[in-house]
Amino acid sequence: MAGRAQPSGPAGSGGGAPGLLPLLLLLLSAAAIIPRGDGQNLVTEDVTVVEGDVATISCRVKNSDDSVIQLLNPNRQTIYFRDFRPLKDSRFQLVNFSNSELRVSLTNVSISDEGRYFCQLYTDPPQEIYTTITVLVPPRNLVIDIEKETAVEGEEIELNCTAMASRPATTIRWFKGNKELTGKSEVERWSDMYTVTSQLLLKVGREDDGVPVICLVDHPAVKDLQTQRYLEVMYKPQVRVSQNYPLQGLTREGEPLELTCTAFGKPQPTDMRWLRVDDEMPQHVVVSGSNLLISNLNKTDNGTYRCEASNAVGKSHADYMLFVYDPPTTIPPPTTTTTTTTTIPTTITDSRAGEDGAIRSVDHAVVGGVVAVVVFAMLCLLIILGRYFARHKGTYFTHEAKGADDAADADTAIINAEGGQNNSEEKKEYFI
Repeated sequence: MAGRAQPSGPAGSGGGAPGLLPLLLLLLSAAAIIPRGDGQNLVTEDVTVVEGDVATISCRVKNSDDSVIQLLNPNRQTIYFRDFRPLKDSRFQLVNFSNSELRVSLTNVSISDEGRYFCQLYTDPPQEIYTTITVLVPPRNLVIDIEKETAVEGEEIELNCTAMASRPATTIRWFKGNKELTGKSEVERWSDMYTVTSQLLLKVGREDDGVPVICLVDHPAVKDLQTQRYLEVMYKPQVRVSQNYPLQGLTREGEPLELTCTAFGKPQPTDMRWLRVDDEMPQHVVVSGSNLLISNLNKTDNGTYRCEASNAVGKSHADYMLFVYDPPTTIPPPTTTTTTTTTIPTTITDSRAGEDGAIRSVDHAVVGGVVAVVVFAMLCLLIILGRYFARHKGTYFTHEAKGADDAADADTAIINAEGGQNNSEEKKEYFI
């Protein structure tokens, strides 16, 4: 029995040898690949990653001679030795392994993963280089708080925008519509996180009603993160008076006048009325809601007419100054006579001529005057021609044989006509 036990001793020790053999072989192989020359270079880059994303760590060798590469975490624990992973963190996965590169990915990165990671190369002497992982955390929430939900025109309101739990601290920008505004920011640190609050003081007007106020975040971990609130501004009415009739031209005596009052405000005006400034409203003026009507203007209507509108914020008004002009009058065209005096028609218009109707009246008057002058000239020409022909005919009769009517016979008439009788009395004929 004892003889059989002896071989078992060496066998037991030999059974332990296979457990030591891989370690010895590993050490021998590691020692065998240690380079004896220079020229080994390790290269890596820093990594910036957003929380929850994937970070990739790369250890590269220039002028590789098949030396062993390994990757260590910030606690100097081996993550990968060549293509073997001793660390029991399944988030680390081998992406690529070769004689010149060891590339490892880290999924679902958290803030606790931030720090220095070491690339080591087993040379003589050993080489080491580190890469830094920086983890970015976008803001958890972005909120705008407004001092007043509804503001009144002219008030100054306070708005606060808060970006919570970011890393690094965020930058907040303000916009009103497309216009950038300037706010005042405060930063608070909680452990490794930052909370930023920006305050904006804004004086509002009626033009700001319904305009969005935007809080925009500038942060390397997020793009186009913003929130907005729409301003609600109350303001007193804005009043305007428009002339419906006459549409163009002057307000003249005897013609109608119609005015319309429009008012816009927030809230919408509930009270609107017409009045005459510094005088009583004429009795013949008809007011119907927002309209004012005068059917027959006269000079006593001259004055300033005011439309007033009010709401919960205040009261506003608009004025209309009425000046009644004389009605347009035109002198009829003159009657044509044979006298040398010519009357040119005249149109009387308002001193503020320039309206289209006044210009047309002047044109008609000028045409009428020219026609009258032409007619008068033609009549004068006819009269002169008549006198000329009448006088020419009288002279012809005075040259007929004088004394022929008193002669006893034809011979005596001829003698008398030729002036043969000296004692014949020459007959004279006059033209009156």
